[in-house]
Amino acid sequence: MLAKSIAVSLALAQFASAAEYWESFKSQVNPKNISIPSIPQTTSYDEVTQCTYYEASNFQFVESEWPTPWETATSNGMNKSAEFKALYNSINWGNMPNISARTMGADGAIDMSGYDESNDPDCWWSATTCTVPKHKDVNPDIYTCPEPETWGLTYDDGPNCSHNAFYDFLEEQKLKATMFYIGSNVVDWPVGAQRGVKDGHHIADHTWSHQMMTTLSNEEVLAELYYTQKAIKMVTGVTPRHWRPAFGDVDDRVRWIATQLNLTTVLWNLDTDDWAAGASEPVSQVQGNYEDFIKMGSNGTFATSGNIVLTHEIDNMTMQMAIDYLPQIKKNYKNVLDVATCMNITTPYMENSVKFAPFGKTSTTSSVVTAAGSATSASASSSDSAQTANKESSASKVSATSALALALIVAIFA
Repeated sequence: MLAKSIAVSLALAQFASAAEYWESFKSQVNPKNISIPSIPQTTSYDEVTQCTYYEASNFQFVESEWPTPWETATSNGMNKSAEFKALYNSINWGNMPNISARTMGADGAIDMSGYDESNDPDCWWSATTCTVPKHKDVNPDIYTCPEPETWGLTYDDGPNCSHNAFYDFLEEQKLKATMFYIGSNVVDWPVGAQRGVKDGHHIADHTWSHQMMTTLSNEEVLAELYYTQKAIKMVTGVTPRHWRPAFGDVDDRVRWIATQLNLTTVLWNLDTDDWAAGASEPVSQVQGNYEDFIKMGSNGTFATSGNIVLTHEIDNMTMQMAIDYLPQIKKNYKNVLDVATCMNITTPYMENSVKFAPFGKTSTTSSVVTAAGSATSASASSSDSAQTANKESSASKVSATSALALALIVAIFA
């Protein structure tokens, strides 16, 4: 009993504040010095070869330490671990918006019956596409690039095991995107995730198992985000400050939980529907979406602000569509870049040593990774500093003394 109490005490003390959780992750990877191994999986364009299992030299997946891939992140007993309990108990749940988890209907869709869509008290995106949170202590969404004639380049659901040709193309075109990585994919294909960082892309969290987040319990939402953060950090050496909910399904309860991890929600204002091409949508319809959005770059639609476009790394069709249309996108838009850069966020990770060049600037120094694919020693912009300050102020914090006191209570009543 005493040994158990001491272990719990130490775990709780480790998370004196939920906002500091990432500091406990000990990665073997230096994000500023990643070397991609020359193996068939990283050099071939053959899908079967690329998607053949391998083990990374700098990341070892120990099954007992992680949720079961592609299952809710509380699986495999993760919600009972001292590590997760410490995180959960460091959060002041009394400050969370009083919003219940949603339910799924018999048709497999979220049940929206009874929800007041007119007033939309919970800023529930799935019901109203709301992007301006209505509750306090919630990080505001990012859903469009403020710079005129700017295409915010984002790809969901990576790292895809067969993305070599796609990433090579982005590198050849000197394009950087915001890559929303699924935690299960990161641990399955670690070198693929490492290449995303090495190539200078902006890496963000896309949950562990890609579920409707508003239908999950508080514990499940926290686990989906936390274990993806951990996976990305352990595999790539960086911890994201940004995340995107699967299907855009987010409300102020889920946003508040994400805020406790210093995560800001990134949505979009244009959707290609590329993931549905050839399935629920004709390929021609998705091609038409691309073509319509491309025209908006030169017809004045984005003369005063830009967009953020939802596209996917999910399969070879979506990646090939990106390759096909990106040259036209570049011709019609003044800027084609990742979300961090379009928002002038120079420190998109918890690790402030990894910096991106400010919007519109590049550097030829070699001290840190940049969104321009080069390196920069520029300090964080004023807007970046303000956003960081906002995140720190909005994340609920408890002192180390409080965490230890809670640990003693657990020890006494365990």
